[in-house]
Amino acid sequence: MFLNLPLSEWLGYAASVFVGISLLMGDMHRLRVINLIGCVLFTVYGLMIGAYPVAAMNLFGAGVNIYHLLRLRSAKDVS
Repeated sequence: MFLNLPLSEWLGYAASVFVGISLLMGDMHRLRVINLIGCVLFTVYGLMIGAYPVAAMNLFGAGVNIYHLLRLRSAKDVS
């Protein structure tokens, strides 16, 4: 506990901040990386509090971000 809040709650706040900040990005690579961090944090948060649909949805979102990051990387390698 820190400031009378459990770790899981801090993790949820941190995940929310990362996802929110990712929506402000103009650069697609930066958006995907920051959103990926948020999704991973939300996955751990969901598992910690037993909210398995939250964990599953964010695990899926992390996979989508990884897929698009790999596509961006391969497109960059081709050019």
